[in-house]
Formats: sequence, C-alpha cells, structure tokens
Amino acid sequence: MPEASSPLPGLRPVGLLLGTAIVVAAVAVGLYVWRITYHQPRTDDAMVRANLVGIAPHVGGPLVELNVVDNQPVKQGDLLFVIDPRPFEIELERSRAALLLTRSEVAAISSAVEAAGAEVTRLEAESSYASEHVKRLEPLLPKQFVTRDKYEESQVNARATLAALTRARQELDRQRSLLSQFGDVNAHIAAAEAEVHKAELNLDYCRVRAPFDAYVTNLNIARGQYALAGQQVFALVDSRAWYVLANFQETYLDSIRPGMPVDVFLMSYPNHRFRGTVQGIGWAVLPQDGGTVGVLPDVKQTLNWVRLAQRIPVRILLEPPPPDRPYRMGMTAVATVLGDGASGKQ
Repeated sequence: MPEASSPLPGLRPVGLLLGTAIVVAAVAVGLYVWRITYHQPRTDDAMVRANLVGIAPHVGGPLVELNVVDNQPVKQGDLLFVIDPRPFEIELERSRAALLLTRSEVAAISSAVEAAGAEVTRLEAESSYASEHVKRLEPLLPKQFVTRDKYEESQVNARATLAALTRARQELDRQRSLLSQFGDVNAHIAAAEAEVHKAELNLDYCRVRAPFDAYVTNLNIARGQYALAGQQVFALVDSRAWYVLANFQETYLDSIRPGMPVDVFLMSYPNHRFRGTVQGIGWAVLPQDGGTVGVLPDVKQTLNWVRLAQRIPVRILLEPPPPDRPYRMGMTAVATVLGDGASGKQ
C-alpha cells in the first residue's frame, strides 16, 4: 500500500498560532466581561415605579359630582368629586347661630360682672363706714355719751355690712368664672368660633381636589355612591417623579453609589435609552428563612452548599419622559449603572 502523505509542514505553526489567539481572546473577553459586570453592574430585574396615593374623603356622604374617569390625567387643584354638602351647610349655619347666642350670653354675663363689681364697691364703702362708726362710739360708751343699744346696733350693722360684702365678693367671683375671660380671650366665644371653623372646614372637605399632577387609577365608583370618611375611593399615580426599582445582587453593591448615572431601557420602547440617577440603596429586605422567638433568633438548619447572592433594591430616579414615550407604573426595565467614570457621558 502507498504510504499516507503527511500534512504540510507550514500548517502546524499556523494552527498553534490560531489556538493561542483563541485562548488569548477568550481571556481578554472574560476580563472585559468581568470588568463590565462589576464596574458597570446591570440587571433586568427592574420595574418602573411611581408613588401611589389613595384618595379618601375627610367627610362621609353620597357623591353628587364625579368629574374624572379611570386613567384620566389631572392637574393639581382639579376638582375630582363632590360629596353632598347640604348636611354640612346646615351644620355651619347652626354653629354660626350658636356663636351669636354665645356672644349674647357673654355680653349678659359681662354686665352681671360689672353690676357685681359695683355692688362690691358700694358695700366696701358701707362696711368701712360701719366699722369706723363702731370705733367712734366705743370710747363714748363708758362716759355714757351714747347708749349701749346704739353701740350694739352699730356693731350689728357693721357685721351685717361685712357679711353682705362677703356675699357680694363671692357673687363677683362666680360671675367672673361664668364669664371665663382670660386676658383678651373669652373661652366661650373661642369654643363657639372653633365650632364654626370646624363646620367651615367640613364643608370645604366636601369638594375633593387633586393634591398634585397625577393619573387617576383604579376608579370603581359612580355618582350616587356613599363615600365613607377615611376610606379610599380610588388612587392617584404621582406623575411628578418616576423611578426604577432595580434589584442588584449584593456582590455588586460596592460598585453602586448614590448619584451615579444609569442607562435604562424599557421593554415597551425598544432601542430607546432613558437616563436616570441612583437615588439610594435599600437597607433592608425580608429574609426568607429565620426569625425571632422571644429574644433569641430562630436559625433554621440547612445542608445547602450553594448560596445565592441576595438581591438588594436600588432606587433610580428617572429623568422626565419625552411626550411620545410616557412612563407607566409596572413597565419592565433593564438598568445599567455606568459608574463614576461615566458621569459626564451623554
């Protein structure tokens, strides 16, 4: 048989060189991927979020106006709905009438205080005169310039006027306590005025307005439905600030700091890049295992040899969206933290 021909001698160095190049390229790519992964961490476990605020009336009653529909944008100050104001208008009129009556009663008590004060002044003068009269008659009694009956009559009169003065002072104190005047403030009038202010506030609460620019969501009510005080009737999505809540592995947290720029891509708008800034890194997540019983930690036994890195939420504040690409709460996002060196890139 003819002897098999051997490969060309020049191909062996080429193959060796090609293999070496492949190994070097693989190492370079690995190092590049490692650098990108830890210096510019990326995650697709992210979602667009916004602050969600439940709208609940301060007062209860049937809805007589409903000026919004579900998913409608509203501006700050827009009238959302109106609760039947008639019971609160009646309460306001009642409290205003009670205020007028209170002022009249306070005026009458003030007159009584003035009268009681005048009576005290008169009786103080009479008591002083009666006491001085007894003192004048006392040295005349031994010399019989005055009869004992006259002297005793003066003593009785002095005691009577003193008792009347005591009663007048007590009446003055009672009238002053009824007046409840403390400096320039009268407690009765202040309480009645507070009731008027409360009634005015409750009447104003019948008209519920948007506290900020937002989008109406989860509206499941209609005009005529009874709204309970403090019970949410729908929610508003706060459109003033949007952010992405991205869950990064804890091994990447050393490369993430507040203020770092972030590239965000949304599944709803492919090939369009949004900008954001790291606002903060979460300080706590709910542990899956373990707990506390009394004062001792309850650590569950495990035989797992492989431990998965915990994911920690990172809040990324988004820049305002373009008009044709609005944010929606719950959109799936991919976030890449660019690091300190990329803060000036556009």
